[in-house]
Amino acid sequence: VSPTGVVAPSFYEPEKFGWLRGFFGGLLTTCGLRHIGAPVTVNGEEHGLHGRIAYSPAKLRSLGGDWNGDDYVMWIEGDVKEARVFEPNLVLRRRIETKLGDKAVKITDEVINEGWIKQPILIAYHINIGFPILDNGSRLVCTSRMYVPVNEEARKDAEKFDEFHMPTRGYIEKSYFHDFAADKDGYAYSAVINRNLLGGMGVYVKFRRDQLNRFTEWKMMGEGTYVVGTEPANALMLKRDKQEELGMIRYLGPQERIRFEVEIGVLVGKEEIDEFVEKVNSITRGARPELIESLDEFIEKIK
Repeated sequence: VSPTGVVAPSFYEPEKFGWLRGFFGGLLTTCGLRHIGAPVTVNGEEHGLHGRIAYSPAKLRSLGGDWNGDDYVMWIEGDVKEARVFEPNLVLRRRIETKLGDKAVKITDEVINEGWIKQPILIAYHINIGFPILDNGSRLVCTSRMYVPVNEEARKDAEKFDEFHMPTRGYIEKSYFHDFAADKDGYAYSAVINRNLLGGMGVYVKFRRDQLNRFTEWKMMGEGTYVVGTEPANALMLKRDKQEELGMIRYLGPQERIRFEVEIGVLVGKEEIDEFVEKVNSITRGARPELIESLDEFIEKIK
């Protein structure tokens, strides 16, 4: 949890980087629904950092538990809206579920355009991994096939994108865009793994690449802000006007809906970690991802 602590929706500051005043982190912060990335003005409308949806109050739809064969499944469902008079009118309908005794949670989202004007849909799952999973010697293991440094700082030691070290005074954040490969069922994978913690532990993310075809790694090895963000998304975290230019934004028509699925789980022990690494290697054929020097070249390759 960041120094802000948990901040209520009523304290949201939508201008520029005001989002950071309430970014308490947690395991997952959802970014969107009409903008992700740095602040920008599009068609006269200002969009602050990472959009509004994380600050919108949720309405409970249901919660409960029931047997499914030998599994006891527990769930909670709710709606979060991004709406105003004269459009947009978007609903994020989320279901979080897990099985009794399981080490993973599944998040199933539907974004619904309940309005009458098509809307851009940009969503990112800002999954935050900190200490003690993140520590000196921890590694990122993922199905990336190529990546590019996003900021100038990230160009330094870019080949060490997957290596993590102790908190460092004065550290400047580094970000990388990745292009992921998927298995035969369409799933991509990422994990932060610490083999030195209690015999080995890690936190993994599993997601459908046809739903979330972009991925950002946020590497922040600072004192007090010591975190790695593993962030599947349906768009790059570029300014929205730039993505409009490139034709890379998905639009949702009136009354249409789109589905996103993410699983977050824990790896415990050498055997589970080795199985995960083997799974990743089977997808990437054991190859390290290609380092792309320029953002323009990366964009051209993933179009």
